[in-house]
Amino acid sequence: MRRTAALGLSAALLAGCVAGAPVRVNVPVPVECRAKEPERPAMPTESLRVGVDVDRWVAAAQAELLLREGYEAELVAALSACTEAAGAH
Repeated sequence: MRRTAALGLSAALLAGCVAGAPVRVNVPVPVECRAKEPERPAMPTESLRVGVDVDRWVAAAQAELLLREGYEAELVAALSACTEAAGAH
């Protein structure tokens, strides 16, 4: 009788452990970035010949600044699309 009571008590205690509420555990999951890398534009100063006059060099440098700003904005947009997708999951 004692053995049956001990077995019943053990079973009841084990059943109490199983009936506990489930616990949610957040685990980071790697997500592939599908944003396309923008193509790098040809920079105007790279095509200048050696010894070009200052006026042409300055004009090419100003045009290059605008191209670089646009290219950097495209890179930032692609990067933020990847980081937002990773943060959403």
